[in-house]
Amino acid sequence: MEGSEIKEVGIIQNNSKKKIFVAGATGNTGKRIVEQLLAYGFAVKAGVRDVNKAKSILPEGNPLLQIVKVDVTEGSAKLADAIGDDSDAVICATGFQPSWNLLAPWKVDNFGTVNLVDACQKLGVNRFILISSILVNGAAMGQLFNPVYIILNVMGLVLVAKLQAERYIRKSGINYTIIRPGGLKNDPPQGNLVMQPEDTLFRGSISRDQVAEVAVKALLHPESHYKVVEIVASTDAPKRSFEELFGSIEQQ
Repeated sequence: MEGSEIKEVGIIQNNSKKKIFVAGATGNTGKRIVEQLLAYGFAVKAGVRDVNKAKSILPEGNPLLQIVKVDVTEGSAKLADAIGDDSDAVICATGFQPSWNLLAPWKVDNFGTVNLVDACQKLGVNRFILISSILVNGAAMGQLFNPVYIILNVMGLVLVAKLQAERYIRKSGINYTIIRPGGLKNDPPQGNLVMQPEDTLFRGSISRDQVAEVAVKALLHPESHYKVVEIVASTDAPKRSFEELFGSIEQQ
């Protein structure tokens, strides 16, 4: 991360460094991001809607973990208070809860993400990592009739909402990495990571553990800056370093 103290040294040696704020920290992917950040020695501020739930599923007794109550739909001012001036980067792993409310994807996956970016800019936080999805730009890819694209968009056009949030991030000027994983699995990783440029992958799956790892590694590798990457796992793929993986994607 340009101009910061983040270095890939296994365990971060400077415990006084600023925190990484994780929005959606109790989600299936978000909690894995928190766990992996802590394993690397990062100080983590976990943004959650339900503090009691967070205490029951996030690592207990870790002095590097701080839990803060926050809702991304409540506006950038409250988010800025939660992120605070002690955060060095924000990772957004939020996602709407499926319901009959067709506005929910827009409130969370679009406006919620926009609120986070605005909060970062109020605070001068200039590193933002978003967990998005492959096929967000499926219409432009000729994938309008892809069953996955259809099914996901039946739920309030969630992929369209995510795409609009991505576009806002990219126009904001913030140093971003947008991670678009394939179908998310709770199982342990099977196969090596495949990383491709935006609007390339339209099928495939990946373990949430690997998605979390990519998010954490994006903090450690400047090759990830200002990039959109699409990721799946494949047993046929060769094992490649993250420096090589991120470096293979053109900067936007």
